[in-house]
Amino acid sequence: MSNFIEFKKERDLGAIITDTFTFIRENWKDYFLTVFKIIGPVLLIGAALLVFAMISYSGAIKGIVNVNQSAPDPSAVFGNMFGMFGWLLAMFAVFGIVYTLLAEVSLYYVQSYIKNNGVANFDEVKEKTYANVWKFLGLGMLAILMMIVAYVLCFFPVIYISIVLTLAMPIMVFENKSVGDTISHCFTLIKNEWWNTFGVVFVIGLLVAMLGFIFSIPSLIYQLVSMGTSMMNEDPTAILGILEDPIYLVLNLLAYLGKFLFYSVTLVSSAFIYFDLNEQKNFTGTFEKIENIGND
Repeated sequence: MSNFIEFKKERDLGAIITDTFTFIRENWKDYFLTVFKIIGPVLLIGAALLVFAMISYSGAIKGIVNVNQSAPDPSAVFGNMFGMFGWLLAMFAVFGIVYTLLAEVSLYYVQSYIKNNGVANFDEVKEKTYANVWKFLGLGMLAILMMIVAYVLCFFPVIYISIVLTLAMPIMVFENKSVGDTISHCFTLIKNEWWNTFGVVFVIGLLVAMLGFIFSIPSLIYQLVSMGTSMMNEDPTAILGILEDPIYLVLNLLAYLGKFLFYSVTLVSSAFIYFDLNEQKNFTGTFEKIENIGND
């Protein structure tokens, strides 16, 4: 069994980053096995939709180019565009569900890990994930709506709201609050700590983006080589053929999977951020230690 990592305590930026990667490193096998057992089927659907969306996009653009080169046919253009946007809409919907489930599994895994002193219970994580999926989807939709409103008002409120909402899912998991109470508590918990939270989220987000980019390098190299070859072809649609290339599609799926896995780092770090702020404001972990000493 790996060394137990105490979540309920204050941490600085360096400690949050270090403990996040330590937690992933020491529990990666059990953690990712739990993730794939629960999310695997939906993840495969998302991967399949990604492939169909890329192929549909290629076909739509080719159709539009061919129509423009010959006699204009608005119905053909509309049909191609409708099919492409249909696949994209389905893909984004499934991806939204996938990332919602990943957030649930990650945070309920941490909750079970804390409850059972370092050994997460799979059945417990699975039960809570499925039981609260609609609650989390509602939270996600409300968060998106708040971001849209903030963007309409001004760009900077989007940044402020996005940092505040990083606490939403941890609060919903660890305090079992309703959607409305969760949003309200986000603003209470982050009060006077927004800049510190921004610093942690920014650094971890940058690290995750850099690590995730590594998985995109093979597909980018293959894309550049294929585009160089296609540019010598007289057919203007030849360059779009890469979107139907099996090798390119596989490389993109691997990149998608890699970025998906690294997104877990962000979720685990949000748990550490939540407990850090909660300890500063409420001393929950300190009081629990005192109670345990009394019970002992």
